[in-house]
Amino acid sequence: MRKTKADASAFLLLLILLLLGGGISFIILAMRFDPIEEALSGDRVISTLFIIEGNKKPLSSYVLFYYPATRRAAVFDIPGEVGLIIPRINRVDRIDTMYDPQRISLFEGEVENFLGIDVNFSVVIDLENLGKVVDLIEGVELFIPAPVGIYEKGNTVLFPSGVTRLDGDKSRSYVTYELPEEDRELAHFRRQRFFIGFIKRLGEKAEYLKKTTVAQIYRPLLKTPMDPRTRIRLFDELAKIDMDRVNIQSVGGITREVSGQVLLLPLYDGSLIKEIVRQSLAALTRQGEGTLSERVFTVEILNGTATAGLAGRTADLLRGFGYDVISIGNADHNDYEVTEIVDRSGYEDMVRTFADIIRCRNIRRDSLTPENIELGIEINIQNLEYRSDFTLIIGKDFNGRYVLGG
Repeated sequence: MRKTKADASAFLLLLILLLLGGGISFIILAMRFDPIEEALSGDRVISTLFIIEGNKKPLSSYVLFYYPATRRAAVFDIPGEVGLIIPRINRVDRIDTMYDPQRISLFEGEVENFLGIDVNFSVVIDLENLGKVVDLIEGVELFIPAPVGIYEKGNTVLFPSGVTRLDGDKSRSYVTYELPEEDRELAHFRRQRFFIGFIKRLGEKAEYLKKTTVAQIYRPLLKTPMDPRTRIRLFDELAKIDMDRVNIQSVGGITREVSGQVLLLPLYDGSLIKEIVRQSLAALTRQGEGTLSERVFTVEILNGTATAGLAGRTADLLRGFGYDVISIGNADHNDYEVTEIVDRSGYEDMVRTFADIIRCRNIRRDSLTPENIELGIEINIQNLEYRSDFTLIIGKDFNGRYVLGG
């Protein structure tokens, strides 16, 4: 009997030791595995999905791509009205149809499929908590180009023009107010500017937000599957970004009414946005170019065909790739057989990148370079006027997306 009790005690002690050892091993392994450290050590672009939630739906959704080696970033705005074929519900519907505040991974998966990327981290903040965070970081500074005045019963919205620091209440109002004459693109642009200012301010106040008393208030305001240590490490990295030099890319498309609702249908069945994302990520990881890859190149588009509206549609295409289309118009005649690019930038790699977007191989150089001067070409500097970096003359071989045979 005594032996049986002794055996039982020994077995119980062994079980306790095994459980204790297993628990310690689990803790050690958990401490060793830090997703942000793994991402940083892998020399890859880190992607974070930020969602500003209103009425349990995404008011705005942004994917911020960050490459630690160059400390450069790119942001993509995913409007909720983007229309997709959603396999889970077997129909074309808004992408935010898949949003469930309790299962963010469903919406995250749709964003991944849409952009053709993996989302590493996600952060959700609802409007009420957005205001609290803004107050905690002592406001978000924005430039408002024109004054806003809305006087409605029970709803007065006032914003002066110029540089303004918004507090929590003003921030909530700024991202939600609506004007009858404001189109969809302007509303999205306004929210994009706020997002950039918000992330910038979080970076400026990163050390302050780590203080124990502040962190206790701040931490519950962000909903994220990240543990506190990973979240702090991620935001420490994002604080290194110069947000003033980050442009937000918007998803382009055609507005159509489908099943009684207006949807934004992506161009080329969504393949274009995936290509834009791939090129943007390649630009982030490009080393040794100083600020050249961050420069926004300007484009003039001239329609050299009889197809009406082709220059405008091409402008939408190129803006999606981050180019600043400063003018569109008709060429000197409308029977150009071959599409042509006139390069005034002087940067061969950059014009090649531009040309690859539409698969154009016909490039003509027209720039003031040291080589021109050495050859003795006479140029009256005073008569030079500003022209775009690139002029695209559309020919009959351009189908609206690519140069055929290019």
